[in-house]
Amino acid sequence: MPEMLTVEYAGQPVWLWFAFLSFIGFLLWVDLGLLNKKDEVVSPKKSAIMWGCFASLAVAFGFYIYFGYQPDPQYYNEPANLHVQATLQFATGYLLETALAFDNIFVIGMVFTFFAVPREYQHRVLFWGIIGAIVFRGIFISLGAAIVNEFTWVLYFFAAFLIFTGAKMLLSDAGDDDHMDLNDNPVLKFLRKRLRVTDTIGNHNFVVRKPHPVTGKLVLWGTPLLLCVIMVEVVDIIFAVDSVPAIFAITRDPFIVYTSNIFAILGLRSMYFMLAAATARFKYLKYGLSLVLVLIGIKIFWNFLLYKQLHLVPYLEPQWSLMLTVAFLGGAILFSLWKTSFRQQSPLG
Repeated sequence: MPEMLTVEYAGQPVWLWFAFLSFIGFLLWVDLGLLNKKDEVVSPKKSAIMWGCFASLAVAFGFYIYFGYQPDPQYYNEPANLHVQATLQFATGYLLETALAFDNIFVIGMVFTFFAVPREYQHRVLFWGIIGAIVFRGIFISLGAAIVNEFTWVLYFFAAFLIFTGAKMLLSDAGDDDHMDLNDNPVLKFLRKRLRVTDTIGNHNFVVRKPHPVTGKLVLWGTPLLLCVIMVEVVDIIFAVDSVPAIFAITRDPFIVYTSNIFAILGLRSMYFMLAAATARFKYLKYGLSLVLVLIGIKIFWNFLLYKQLHLVPYLEPQWSLMLTVAFLGGAILFSLWKTSFRQQSPLG
């Protein structure tokens, strides 16, 4: 093996990072290059199968974390059972990021509606949006890892932010976010001023050649699909403000942080087509998610301040946060399904 591939980056050899990114690249090629080459509406059944495949790969990767991964002790509070800690942190991070991605589904649906994107082109937009998300999450996580592991006290700010965010979500009304007007979005205003954009969507291309309105020469024009994919990317960046601090509050291991994020993002596209039409059935999920964010924030103060610094409490093992995360999210999903089903059956509406 070339020596440069054995050099460590963020606690792991470069070859491991390269192998993981190559695997993700292969999955994306199979997705768009083989399985979804044609422009067609992705059915909920096909989406469920695709999401199940991505979730199964995440589970399989969890087995790799347990049996084959070599955790760097510098990123863990307790030196014992590093494989168990890493596996539990990966599972918790994956579940949390998947739940956080659910909010993306609702907003992405509004973006598609705003740009009037035909359903047969939505998969292509999400595909390129997710490639951008993989790149930007890598940048954010690299910066976050450098900051958190150099200045551990920054985690206290992350914890306070998560508690504040969770409390705000818990106290907000379930219908507060039902409307969004992109016409006032500063990013979209900037793009429309700087780019030539067609009025209609003629095919799946993000750019087309059309005559210049003054010179008549053929020039490149963006299509509404180009604006749409950029706005999808903006949505992911906005949600990363919650997502990245949340995952660093679970684990400081950059490899676990990044891989759990990427597996959740890969499933986002399939989740969208599977659940977009049923987002109203999960209106109480945000309350379970808010409790998880508060829990994670409290866990930081518990393990880093009360346990590690002040020695006042026992160490809170990762399995407890995993079990509570499953309980809060699962409970919120079941309650949402029961409550919305009850309302649909009620003769009073």
